[in-house]
Amino acid sequence: MERHCPRARRILIIAENHTRNLFYLESLETLRMIFEKAGLEARLGSLRDDITENLSVELPSGRVTQLSPLRREGVRVSLDDDFSPCLVLLNNDLSAGIPAILQGIEQQLVPPLKAGWSTRKKSDHFNHYHAVAKDFASRVDIDPWLVSPLSLQCGQVNFMEKSGGECLARNVTSLLGMIQRKYDEYGIDREPFAVVKADSGTYGMGIMMVKSADEVLNLNRKQRNKMASAKEGLVVDNVLIQEGVYTFETIGPDQAVAEPVIYMMDHYVVGGFYRVHTGRGVNENLNAPGMHFEPLAFAQSCISPEKCENPDAEPNRFYAYGVIARLALLAAARELA
Repeated sequence: MERHCPRARRILIIAENHTRNLFYLESLETLRMIFEKAGLEARLGSLRDDITENLSVELPSGRVTQLSPLRREGVRVSLDDDFSPCLVLLNNDLSAGIPAILQGIEQQLVPPLKAGWSTRKKSDHFNHYHAVAKDFASRVDIDPWLVSPLSLQCGQVNFMEKSGGECLARNVTSLLGMIQRKYDEYGIDREPFAVVKADSGTYGMGIMMVKSADEVLNLNRKQRNKMASAKEGLVVDNVLIQEGVYTFETIGPDQAVAEPVIYMMDHYVVGGFYRVHTGRGVNENLNAPGMHFEPLAFAQSCISPEKCENPDAEPNRFYAYGVIARLALLAAARELA
């Protein structure tokens, strides 16, 4: 905030279009409160057409958050009660496209509109990430593969019309072979698998795990329907085929599979959480119905590794996660630039 808009006093946070996920709104209310504790006035705004007046939502914590409709006056956006922000913060991934109400406004808007899924591709991001990881690996003398998954991109795929399947199968076969060679090099006794995902969009949609090309060539109707569309009805016509990475973290008495998600503010690693799914395995997508989240507060700063401890001990494991997060942040910055 101090870098983007140092004189800002009012912050407008643009929320995602759904309100059913109360835990998302809980997180957003926490973000709003962080700004308030920093001495700024912060409000939550919505792009939804059906929200025409302030909407109060009771949260699981007992707090109440308020979503307000946006209005446009000239080259500025504001809320109905004359709340005119200095800065607009997008917490909406723009899967449905760039809304006209935000185009050409004079207020500082971060991240920029071009960072949304309507224009962005995962394959572009990973091209930048691979370059960053390669540079980083050369500096610390490690194999870039240790911090960067292998990936290939395949365009012009139509799952409903069964076109582009040959390209997809060919790339899956090629990637699985590349993974197997790395497994052989490092003595990893696991079966390689690949993640086929929509090249744009998120939300755990348009994604599947495969261990052979036959699996993408022989999709049934239900599987094709699942892969054909993503969030906000986006049609999947480009896919990213990425190396699957086995999840080795578990949590709780039932040893549920868990994957770490890292939180950053600016370029600082501030903590994170575990995405947990009791019904999924170590080579499955955990971003699915039935998942839950566990806090992953970094008990120690995790800024530097403990050289006397094992690589997977605390805080070294979390330090490594933080390194990956910072490399991804640098890649995203290059992508936007």
